[in-house]
Amino acid sequence: MANQGEQKTHYQDQVTVVMIPLPAQGHLNPLLQLSHLISSYLIPVHYICSATHIRQAKVRAYQSDQPNSSSRIHFHDISFNPNSSSLKFDPSSKFPMHLQRIIETSYQLRHPVAQLLRTLSGKSRRIIVIHDSLMASVVQDVQSIQNAESYTFHTSSAFTIFFTIWELMVEKPFQLGSDLPKRVPNYVGCSTPEFEKFLAKQYSLLNMSSGRLYNTSMPLEGKYMDLLRKLPINDNKKLYAIGPIHMTNSCRKNSSKIKHKCLDWLDKQGKDSVIYVSFGTTTSLSDEQITELANGLEKSNQKFLWVLRDADKVDIFQENGVFSRKGYHELPEGYEEKVKNRGMIVRDWAPQPEILGHEAIAGFISHCGWNSCLESISMGVPIATWPIHSDQPKNSILITEVLKVGVVVKDWWRNDEIVTSRIVENAIRRLMVSKEGLLIRKRARELGGKLRCSTANAGVSSLELDSFVAHITR
Repeated sequence: MANQGEQKTHYQDQVTVVMIPLPAQGHLNPLLQLSHLISSYLIPVHYICSATHIRQAKVRAYQSDQPNSSSRIHFHDISFNPNSSSLKFDPSSKFPMHLQRIIETSYQLRHPVAQLLRTLSGKSRRIIVIHDSLMASVVQDVQSIQNAESYTFHTSSAFTIFFTIWELMVEKPFQLGSDLPKRVPNYVGCSTPEFEKFLAKQYSLLNMSSGRLYNTSMPLEGKYMDLLRKLPINDNKKLYAIGPIHMTNSCRKNSSKIKHKCLDWLDKQGKDSVIYVSFGTTTSLSDEQITELANGLEKSNQKFLWVLRDADKVDIFQENGVFSRKGYHELPEGYEEKVKNRGMIVRDWAPQPEILGHEAIAGFISHCGWNSCLESISMGVPIATWPIHSDQPKNSILITEVLKVGVVVKDWWRNDEIVTSRIVENAIRRLMVSKEGLLIRKRARELGGKLRCSTANAGVSSLELDSFVAHITR
């Protein structure tokens, strides 16, 4: 895929790509990964965000060093003021507070982004703007730049995007087939009223873009890519399924410069013996829920690796220049000593793709953020689903009912209830030691193999990216 860029030197300077991510981890990282992919075709890429979030993307990036492409990525600091000092931690709030504030203030970026695009447009034959689907309002001035065109990058699953658009449509353009899930969560309870209004605004502006990029692949979500193509909003739009982006050849990295201590611990565990637990960067569990989860992990008698962190702040570097967290969770008295021979608890940033790729990992208790889902499935690791907010409830349905590569821990229809230790214990045992779990793990491994093939040279996702690059450099 990316190696073909060596044959395309005539692209450079004629076409310039501008990346505009939403300033949140789950959006910063895939657009940085895509920047490396595009730049590997010898196309200059300009990545636009605040200095803090650029630093965050670089420090946390899985592929932290890519000398063949990094020199062609230009970073632009366009700062905005989310007034993070007024944010107070509210453990009862499921929707991430830092994301709410970022969304509220992202409109500040519109004019400085437009100014930069106009400057760049005078230096290239064509400007290609690839923007996060939640940043459509920021790039709406692209229409006034004669040699510029925009493409929407979706960080959610095709399944979730289709049903989100379907939910927003007053008049349905066609009937859904009987083979689709009967109950798909709507956005009620998944976010705040403010976010629902913001989401509707962004989707109302998507018609301005020339096409869409999806971080998925046809072997994974071909049916839902086909449904997306049938929607009126996508008439005359080019749709490309180019993922999973983190699996593409130019984004792979054999190991980090510094090996995390949890990987040393995993090296000492048996194959398929550990369940991994992590809730991403936008979730904070209550102390009561953490206690129930801790007890469930202990009672399951399974080995576990648990990343126990709070949701990110607006600025993750606020405290002493390192990753900051809102508080130190107290586990039950004597808990860590009791489980030390079969459990490890990590309270800082952990290299999730490397963890999921480790042979010791047999399952993943996850909030079902799409990046986490892709990282898990691509490694053949089944998921115990525990959705919290946003697109996660829909992703959970995709994992358990459509792809059938997971089990439910938290039933979204009982979202207001605490997940008890008994529920946690039963879900882990179901995934790790039951006959059903063996079949689920077998399906996950098979699907993971298909995803890896799709991103290899001449794979379907690889060819989709080649097609996109050929289109923008036409």
